[in-house]
Amino acid sequence: MLKLWLSTLLLFSLCLPVSANNQPAYQFDGPYVFTDPSAQPAKAHSAYWICNAQLKHNYANGQQLTRPTDCGQLPQPLLSDTVKQVMPDSFQGVKNIVALSDVHGQYDVLITLLKNQNIIDDNNNWAFGTGHMVITGDMFDRGDKINEVLWFIYQLDRQAKAAGGMLHLLMGNHEQMVLGGDLRYVHQRYDLASQLLERSNDALYGEDTEIGQWLRSKHTLVKINDVLYMHGGISSEWLDRKLTIKQANKIFRDNIGRPKRELKQDELLNFLFYGNGPTWYRGYFKQGFTESELDHILAYFDVKHITVGHTSQTQVLGLFNNKLIAIDSSIKLGKQGELLLIDNGELIRGLFNGEREPL
Repeated sequence: MLKLWLSTLLLFSLCLPVSANNQPAYQFDGPYVFTDPSAQPAKAHSAYWICNAQLKHNYANGQQLTRPTDCGQLPQPLLSDTVKQVMPDSFQGVKNIVALSDVHGQYDVLITLLKNQNIIDDNNNWAFGTGHMVITGDMFDRGDKINEVLWFIYQLDRQAKAAGGMLHLLMGNHEQMVLGGDLRYVHQRYDLASQLLERSNDALYGEDTEIGQWLRSKHTLVKINDVLYMHGGISSEWLDRKLTIKQANKIFRDNIGRPKRELKQDELLNFLFYGNGPTWYRGYFKQGFTESELDHILAYFDVKHITVGHTSQTQVLGLFNNKLIAIDSSIKLGKQGELLLIDNGELIRGLFNGEREPL
């Protein structure tokens, strides 16, 4: 029995990701940044890092975070208040747009895809000028580089605004799950941070954290030119309820993080957060959904296209004469992915190898 246990332990250790210094990558994590507006400015942002399985702590120097020594290649973000401002949820006259979805912690695939499509430069900085990027949710869960993805997108958010562009990070069902305490799909890498910080995974992104405040400022739906974006989809039930984008976004922001049992007790919140709401709906891909039904939804929002993630495809896919665009290209599998480009109204598939094809 002991021999079997040792063999199993050895096999498990061989399967763990290894960092550049041959230490298991799970031993490095962070930063987890907690904010305290009442503290002295030098201590307003308190950062915790997991360095070789040890908890370390420091403060931001102004807005700059610096990882401790011997702490791998963890992000060293420049903090920003502008990225936590609630922005408009409708835009016109945007010439260049890029959209993708369902990264699920696959940082390396995300970086490669964006570099190959010239959305970021060789140093992982924003290179899309005044263009707009839309990420239709599900950064959380499944993968093992969630914080790398979140801090990278946080950085792009700041850089895009500075360049006259915009980054729209929309809330998906997995953001709602984690912030609401449903941790079924959290990767085991994050168990260590929860243990050392004595906080559950959802509390690591609470309202007293930098990332938590940033996420809580984001929309669930955004309309850019003649395209409506969200994670799952808009069902006909939305039309019956006569909801607006602005109303729904505010309801989502006001209630994200509430436990599922509380949301389920309210009839409107139950619809928006679950079932046929815009973060869970998959009806577009089911037999029986018709182009006529889609046309009614498009007319309600005065758009020509709806773009969604959530339902996995092998590529960016146009359905119903491109009235519906599915952009969950299975990045979550960690092998490759695609993105949608809109260049002056032209719909384009951005392939993983950098090539582009008309949709």
